[in-house]
Amino acid sequence: MARVVAQTKSAAVNPLKSSQPLGAVFAFLGIDGAIPLLHGSQGCTSFALALLVRHFNEAIPLQTTAMNEAAIIVGGADRLEEAILSLKARTRPRLIGICTTASVEARDEDFAGDVENIKRRRASELIGTEVVVANTPDFDGAIEEGWSKAVTAMIEAITRPDGQYRDPGKIAILPGCNLTVADIEHLRETAVGFGLDPVILPDVSGALDGSIPEEWMPTTYGGTKVEEIRDLGKAMQCIAIGEHMRQSAEALQRLTGVPYVLFRSLTGLENVDRFIRVLAAVSRKQTPLNVRRNRMQLQDAMLDGHSHMAGKKIAIASEPDQLFQFSNLFTAMGAEIAVAVTTTGTSKALEMVPANTVKVGDLRDLESLAATADLIATHSHGREAAKRLGVPLMRLGLPIFDRVGSQHKLTILYQGTRDVIFDLANIIQANHPPTPPCSCPNRQAGIANEINS
Repeated sequence: MARVVAQTKSAAVNPLKSSQPLGAVFAFLGIDGAIPLLHGSQGCTSFALALLVRHFNEAIPLQTTAMNEAAIIVGGADRLEEAILSLKARTRPRLIGICTTASVEARDEDFAGDVENIKRRRASELIGTEVVVANTPDFDGAIEEGWSKAVTAMIEAITRPDGQYRDPGKIAILPGCNLTVADIEHLRETAVGFGLDPVILPDVSGALDGSIPEEWMPTTYGGTKVEEIRDLGKAMQCIAIGEHMRQSAEALQRLTGVPYVLFRSLTGLENVDRFIRVLAAVSRKQTPLNVRRNRMQLQDAMLDGHSHMAGKKIAIASEPDQLFQFSNLFTAMGAEIAVAVTTTGTSKALEMVPANTVKVGDLRDLESLAATADLIATHSHGREAAKRLGVPLMRLGLPIFDRVGSQHKLTILYQGTRDVIFDLANIIQANHPPTPPCSCPNRQAGIANEINS
């Protein structure tokens, strides 16, 4: 069990974490016809928008209530109402996802109550649009918590309570924010291969996969439909991926009675085997031949990559669930987690990270501890630290802005695990060439004798 070391610095020198509002915005982007609305200053929105645009290289529909000092002091209910009605009139979204920020949370307003009053007074004007609020102050938590709170808020506000007919072929999948667009696409294809009808909440693969609509749209296009969220209670089984999705799965179970199973990771042979067994049990079908073939390919990849990774020291910095996901794979391949740095210390997944200690800190902490590492694994903001240390960098997480197509890289199930192993082995091989054969005369003579005998 890893020992979690709390943050001791009063400020981040080279920030590792992204804020809660960004995580909530990211989740709302996975809903079809949605507009995330940041309730706070314009600066908060500009930061989130710039980071998401750099990572995905896509247009991001994101709006703000543009709170100034005076509006924050007197209260933001009027500004929030004005923004909601303006968005409804101009863009006609199916969902407006409100994400609060530190500048308004510091005043401790009742945002949920304000939104309910707005929806009640303006019911006729808001027909056809769901309004959901997630309390996500910047000064608490990180991107995982923001994503989880947004998903939980959508379930609690939109999903019908229990008493619905259960569809035997329908499952609900709640992916964590550490999954890429390609991961979610692959997740759906795998479930469909078992004859199941998966509803993925949120589904960023529809909105952020690089597809371009025939005409410009002011809202998200693709993703989970509001009607699908409303009917989540018809699912026979819920599958949550990542410890930070436990809260959302529990909310769905409490509201509708749908049972859930939690996977802390879908990377690695053992984790994927368990996931495939669950799909087979729910669908009552045998594992498809292509999935079995992918498993054999992964086994071969593990044999091929083990010699490159065995004994290598890896320094990794990421969000808790992603830290758990990759560190377990690295150690399964024979590597050692020499340094582990994360953003917050509240996740239960941190205790199971295969390292002696997990430091809650920033990229400066990573740099100070990673001098003897063979490889650094973190997002693109760690590239300067890796350069100064002369250690190769494996990019993972959000943001990745100095490489193209990062959202289309697989990291889960048999294929994704195989691809991660190949990526890691190739980086190590390119930067740590194998030891040349011994040139000792006695050794060469021994080899000659063995050949001639």
